[in-house]
Amino acid sequence: MLSGLRCLLGYVVLPILTPMLGAAAGAGPAVGLPIGIVALIFDVRGIRRFWLANHRWRWPITALYSVVIVLVMTLVISDIVHLTR
Repeated sequence: MLSGLRCLLGYVVLPILTPMLGAAAGAGPAVGLPIGIVALIFDVRGIRRFWLANHRWRWPITALYSVVIVLVMTLVISDIVHLTR
């Protein structure tokens, strides 16, 4: 859910809607970075929860979470690079 919220804010609300309203044109990375970090924390916690429960779907869920983590990490790194420029 947090990853979805981060993408919605980072790719729809902040870059498209806020400039149309004349507000927060460059706020995407500043908002996306903390949301991305929180999303990564919850992704790792989700993996841990499946493994602690010895759930039968732990391997497929771990693979899915791993893909999401790589994608969110890419966005976080992109936000860091954007903020340091």
